[in-house]
Amino acid sequence: MNAQLLGDTTGFRAKAHQFIENPFIQNGILVLIVINAITLGLETVPAAMQRFSNIIHTLDLVILSVFVLELLIRLYVYREKYFNDPWRAFDFVVVSIALVPATGQLAVLRALRVLRVLRIITIVPSMRRVVGALLSAIPGLTSIALVLGLIYYVFAVIATNLFAAEFPEWFGHLGRSFYTLFQIMTLESWSMGIARPVMETFPYAWAFFIPFILVATFTMLNLFIAIIVNAMQTFTEQEKQGTVEAVNEARDHIEEDMHTEMRALRREIAELKSMIRGQYRQDP
Repeated sequence: MNAQLLGDTTGFRAKAHQFIENPFIQNGILVLIVINAITLGLETVPAAMQRFSNIIHTLDLVILSVFVLELLIRLYVYREKYFNDPWRAFDFVVVSIALVPATGQLAVLRALRVLRVLRIITIVPSMRRVVGALLSAIPGLTSIALVLGLIYYVFAVIATNLFAAEFPEWFGHLGRSFYTLFQIMTLESWSMGIARPVMETFPYAWAFFIPFILVATFTMLNLFIAIIVNAMQTFTEQEKQGTVEAVNEARDHIEEDMHTEMRALRREIAELKSMIRGQYRQDP
């Protein structure tokens, strides 16, 4: 947002906007986020807390104060337009969580302070592009997830009917079959841990496991990857197109201003010539 959108191009609000959007300030906030991430990690180390607990807590409080000050400045600058940007709304939520007293039933919010680290995403443009691409891929991913869910359900019912009696710990009911099939899909100990023991009792069980792996692992998961890659490519192309359109629009404005100035200059020259001619005619 530029100063014109703020509605105050010369006052304190415009100066506050220039200050908070200054690259030096933004880089400083980024450094503080990284430092805060380190201090939050150190709080999980008992030895570090025994020796440096006062320093860690003080540093955390100072950094949080800076984040609150930054938030207040942005609220003052953008006002009602602050929440129009989802990234600024995310910053507001993350900082606000840290201000809630983490006592009693709200003690769980203390663990959520680490969400402040995610503010790096709001500052680094390349990270914002990745998250934006992932969000744009959600409709396609949802469709694939629904198809994968149907496949899971069909194979889980088959596995429960076939293997529940002999292997109740893996396929005793539908829930266990779902979890076992998920383990198989990840290819974690699927052969020696599950498939081969089942095949000792059911020699043709390979006809169940291999098609499931081919469909669920090699086909569906690759479709997930394809959707994400395509979304990132599309998002990047749209961003580049938007940049090119902005540049072209700015160029058109500059050219229009130049043409306007040239026409004004020609009129002034024509008027000056007519004045000079009039003076010559008046002279004897």
